[in-house]
Amino acid sequence: MPRSDGHDTRLLTVILNWRTPEMTLRATESALHAMRTIQGGIVIVDNDSGDGSEALLREAVAARGWAPRVRVVQSGRNGGFGAGNNAGIRAGLAEGRAADFVYVLNSDAFPDEHAITALLAHMQAHPEAGLAGSRLEGADGAPHVSAFRFPSLLSEIEGPLRFGPVSRLMSRHSVWMRMPEQSGPVDWVAGASLMMRAGMLDATGGFDEGFFLYFEETDLCRRARTAGFETHFVRESHVQHIGSVSTGMGSWARVPDYWYDSRRLYFRRHFGAAGGFAATGLHLLSGGLHRLRCLAMRRETGDPPGFLRGMIRHELGHVSGSRAVSTRTRA
Repeated sequence: MPRSDGHDTRLLTVILNWRTPEMTLRATESALHAMRTIQGGIVIVDNDSGDGSEALLREAVAARGWAPRVRVVQSGRNGGFGAGNNAGIRAGLAEGRAADFVYVLNSDAFPDEHAITALLAHMQAHPEAGLAGSRLEGADGAPHVSAFRFPSLLSEIEGPLRFGPVSRLMSRHSVWMRMPEQSGPVDWVAGASLMMRAGMLDATGGFDEGFFLYFEETDLCRRARTAGFETHFVRESHVQHIGSVSTGMGSWARVPDYWYDSRRLYFRRHFGAAGGFAATGLHLLSGGLHRLRCLAMRRETGDPPGFLRGMIRHELGHVSGSRAVSTRTRA
């Protein structure tokens, strides 16, 4: 497998913890093994868990002899995924040296022994790449969708409508895409295993902390493109990803307000106020047609309960000025 050929190259790995300390330690152990030939260190950021996670993590790092290569810092507030990772990036390497690359790893993601070196080697070979993401897989080895197209006004028709002929006609506008057969440029990649060039972070300012959870890596990849950097999918980098452990997404009884907040912020930032309003209108229209078809066919919609009603309520709250700050409890 490829290895870093620059002995001065330094990598900072950031792992964000929110009430999953045992899993965070497992992710850290996997990252340590995958970084055995790479200079740098790991920062575990406790995102204001408030459940004793920070103390447990500090004790475990000391007991396992991981310090000073691994250290634990406290974010001080649960500002979400982007804010927590930004806190780790600001904390930097223990010796105070600047990192050439930053690798963000979810607490429920476990890189194989070559995953991190594959990302690093790819970025060293492709200076145009500002970000690079891994091939994510389930515990059974089945591939997860890891590379995507940017959400657009047309994707807000294709995705919610879920109608075969339309999806085929608009396939180039679908956010979801087949896993690329080769490593190379894509629009954006999943943030569960994401390597970033320091120069790209300097140019973009890193994650936008206006996104509490969801759409933050999509936004960063889009801003990076504007700044002249590509985002690459690296097929040779394999990472096992459990998914939705700290967010609880798999058991949502309803979509939380912070998801609607993030979606609305993304579209308004990149398409303007009128474009953001149009995106919501197109989503509601297409989603409504999908529901009518499901009703006629007597089948489930596949969406969480009250999804479209929640989107309408959320948008009207912003229009009327009565939108309250989201209750943000996960990251």
